[in-house]
Amino acid sequence: MTAAHYLYIAITLAVFGGLYWLGAVRQVPLWGRVFIALALGALVGFFLADAVGLTKWIGDVFIRLIKMLVVPLIFTTLVSGVVAMGDPKRLGSLGAKTIAIYMLTTAAAISIGLFLGTVFTPGAGVDVSTADPGPIKGAAPLAERLIGIVPTNPVAALAEGDVLAIILFSILFGVGTILAGEKGRAVGEAIDSAAEVMLKIAHMVMEVAPYGVFALVAWAAGTLGPAALANLAVLAAVVYGGCLVHIVLVHGGLIKLLLRLPAIRFFRGIFDAQAIAYSTASSSATLPVTMTCAQENLGISRTVASSVLPLGATINMDGTALYLGIVAMFAAQVFGVSVGMTEYLLIALTVTLVSIGAAGIPSAGLFLLATVLSVIGIDDAQTALIIGFILPFDRILDMMRTVVNVTGDAAVSVAVAKWEGELNEEIYRAEATV
Repeated sequence: MTAAHYLYIAITLAVFGGLYWLGAVRQVPLWGRVFIALALGALVGFFLADAVGLTKWIGDVFIRLIKMLVVPLIFTTLVSGVVAMGDPKRLGSLGAKTIAIYMLTTAAAISIGLFLGTVFTPGAGVDVSTADPGPIKGAAPLAERLIGIVPTNPVAALAEGDVLAIILFSILFGVGTILAGEKGRAVGEAIDSAAEVMLKIAHMVMEVAPYGVFALVAWAAGTLGPAALANLAVLAAVVYGGCLVHIVLVHGGLIKLLLRLPAIRFFRGIFDAQAIAYSTASSSATLPVTMTCAQENLGISRTVASSVLPLGATINMDGTALYLGIVAMFAAQVFGVSVGMTEYLLIALTVTLVSIGAAGIPSAGLFLLATVLSVIGIDDAQTALIIGFILPFDRILDMMRTVVNVTGDAAVSVAVAKWEGELNEEIYRAEATV
């Protein structure tokens, strides 16, 4: 190994020791340690790029730990929440409000993306002819995705992590438990206990979050770095700026103006989830952390958190919608395609449809471009060039849009909880506990 490798190992050990000291001795809140880990990871990755691969395995293990929790946490908490309602009719009210707000925030995201893409023209003067053609993958037909919500084998759905199918089965299982009356009580109590166990495991996993975040961000910064975005500087700036605008105006406005709750407290309460979202670039992987933050920091009841958040991780893709809107304008500008009001509406409608149920994994949104760009006359060959141009750098863009997705999930869950009388405002207004 080179001297840079040894220096990186020494710095990493010092960082890990410092993070442990901050938590065990100074009792710094987890969100504070995660923020410090994120900042240090970026700095160390930039300056010791050649050595960051030594600790990437730590980040990989952390991602596996939180992915391990996703399926059992969704199933146990959602069933427990449905049983706690006592009346299946409440699901209709909660579900209608949830989907309506998700659609409204998605519409706002698309509008922001199209507006910024039009105003700042990130594709003007960009030459993509030298890019390696990227893979083409359109979105599955909407009817196919709707049919897929009903699992033919619930056990297979659980094993494969098919979130929408798991949500449907969990709801039906919870309703069945209620309807079984006295005979179903033991099952309900057992799953309620299992949900508590899963939340405790989630707490344990979250304690190692600072180390995982440091390793992941250091690797991302070291392998991509700011120089890698030279060819995409304007596009990256527009995407990051649009994401911040959406978080502050739409999500912050929902909390502050519509719900009359302190927005700063909301953002502090979900910072851990945002940091995990940024480092993993995966809404699904972040879900256990988001659910824990929602219940422990924001005072959202398990009933709401266990139903709204898993649904949001699957159908609420504000960041992806905003990104697709910007990239659609980027592509139109690159190839000189004229975009009028009709094309804007077609893009908005198509993005809404393809973003529903988009996989909550890194770079999933980029491969939905073929469907979106086809509505404005951009063919598969041109789309392949756009994907090939962006793909090497998409991870940095994906990290930010995942933060938007997760923030939107949390904001909508606060709104639904508030309107359903399932928000403990005393916990919400108190200091964050995780």
